[in-house]
Amino acid sequence: MKVIPILPAAPEEGGHGLYASEKKIYPRAVTGLFARWRWAFVWLTQVIFYGLPWLNWGERQAVLFDLAARRFYIFGYVLYPQDFIYLTGLLVISALSLFLFTAVAGRLWCGFACPQTVYTEMFLWIERKVEGERNARIKLDGAPFSLEKLVKKWFKHLLWITLAMWTGFTFVGYFTPIQELGLEFLQTRMGSWEVFWVFFYALATYGNAGFMREQVCKYMCPYARFQSAMFDQDTLIVSYDSARGEPRGTRGRKDDLRALGLGSCIDCDLCVQVCPTGIDIRNGLQYECIGCAGCVDVCDTVMDKMHYPRGLIRFTTQRALAEGSGSDAILRRVLRPRVLVYATVLLVLTAGMMASLALRMPLKVDVVRDRAALARIVPGGRLENVYRLQVMNATEQPQRYRIDAAGLPGLSIASDAVVEIGAAESRWVAVRLQVPYGAAAPGSHPIHFDIQAVGADAHVREKSVFLVPR
Repeated sequence: MKVIPILPAAPEEGGHGLYASEKKIYPRAVTGLFARWRWAFVWLTQVIFYGLPWLNWGERQAVLFDLAARRFYIFGYVLYPQDFIYLTGLLVISALSLFLFTAVAGRLWCGFACPQTVYTEMFLWIERKVEGERNARIKLDGAPFSLEKLVKKWFKHLLWITLAMWTGFTFVGYFTPIQELGLEFLQTRMGSWEVFWVFFYALATYGNAGFMREQVCKYMCPYARFQSAMFDQDTLIVSYDSARGEPRGTRGRKDDLRALGLGSCIDCDLCVQVCPTGIDIRNGLQYECIGCAGCVDVCDTVMDKMHYPRGLIRFTTQRALAEGSGSDAILRRVLRPRVLVYATVLLVLTAGMMASLALRMPLKVDVVRDRAALARIVPGGRLENVYRLQVMNATEQPQRYRIDAAGLPGLSIASDAVVEIGAAESRWVAVRLQVPYGAAAPGSHPIHFDIQAVGADAHVREKSVFLVPR
């Protein structure tokens, strides 16, 4: 695999030594196919994020990570900390998905669905509505203090803070029932941890989307640094066709390019003005590029006005640019071995995880020996061991469970053999096992517990040992 070199952006003028001051970026609004896709993902992700905590499943919140009770509700599933393997599987699937999407089409996640991109887009929309378009914002920031400037700035920040607070409130609503949280918030009765996380997440949203913006992508996100190792010659990336665009220069719509000796690029710099990270895509692929394709939309608009073919800046591959290949050749190279391996592993893991969830036993049992009394002789001349069983009901209905034990001759249960556990509850149950004295040699003997749901198919077998003293 050949690694694609990613060039650093050109340094800002006026930098000294190892530090160069960052100029504020004022992205120009853009319309077009990819802008509509970007806003579609904004709506999709935020409808899910803001709406999911308010969705009920029966008599409870559909998605709730109840840390205090150590139970996680995801629609019809009740998960316990013992189900941590599913979180591991989800993280592995997410990582493989990122590898697959990056190998096929570069930083699609960054440009269209990353929370940093989504919230920056939302905050920029508010900024444009309050302060105006790019030139108006530049003029307002450069203007001396005035009442108009004060009102616009404060109103913008008020809207930003409102959105950030609602975001923080929603985030905490995934860990505390959001309807109860709303009442506690209105009555100022929230717990200290809830207050902290609402304001912490709100502050993070406000700072990252309102002020840091492209700095997060350029300096804080590790993905920008190792993306070059995930690209190859057949990865679709936003690229400038220098063979067609150079030499660039201004001209009239009716001018003959061949007579002027110019390429298709009219050097309008709109591709730079719409870029949320402030780079010039004409300088080649740079690690700051998040693949949002804003430059593609605005360049296509310019090409339309100049009556030139679209695609001077487009999603293409390094191989296609070098060889002058068309879209058919690009599509043929999509299903290359690397992509097929990623896709196969991802499909197998996803299918395995879904099957595991579908076949998951809605019963968990942990067996712990009573350390206070390893073994004792009880009335009747029988030898007794005491155990504590943590029985976890992972269903939404109360269940009755029958406890049996086997593994030694004459082994019997001297405590209640049937226990009742409430819906989605966990309960510690004391279980006393007895054998006739002398029925087993001194030492540790393996046994097992069988826990069966009465009237249901849930069944668990757990191993333990029975101690016979010398």
